Amino acid sequence: MPTIELSLEVAAPAQAVYDVARKVEDFPTFMDDLQSLTVLERSADGNRTLTEWVGIIREFKMTVKWVQEDVWDPIAMRDDFHLVHGDMDSMSGWWQFRDVGGGSRFDSVLEYEYNVPLIGPMIKALIKKKMTANLDAQMRAIKARAEEVASQRH
Repeated sequence: MPTIELSLEVAAPAQAVYDVARKVEDFPTFMDDLQSLTVLERSADGNRTLTEWVGIIREFKMTVKWVQEDVWDPIAMRDDFHLVHGDMDSMSGWWQFRDVGGGSRFDSVLEYEYNVPLIGPMIKALIKKKMTANLDAQMRAIKARAEEVASQRH
């Protein structure tokens, strides 16, 4: 199963980054490759969400749809997520937010399986490249929003 691991340094406290990441309903307003995100369920404490995503793959002029469950841990500042159903065969991973020096570190691990009949190794490599670029774009969008919010507080 392909695995993607990415990390970003953020010029904002980990709590600010975690808070931005947790407000998933705002993602379509600042993530270009996300057509929509709908919160289907949210626990009373907000620590569990069930969300429906519609992503855009512009190069292929197509959308990718999925429902995922997220479990947010406000003490550890971590999100563990997994695919419930959708266009991918499987997807799971986590986001972790930690204070580092004067800012924070945003780590992410994503494992996925996306099988298309008769798909060749070159197409699988292209899909991994696109999945990596998409995760990187999500993380950079969250970073930018958190840095913007943190700078407004000072």
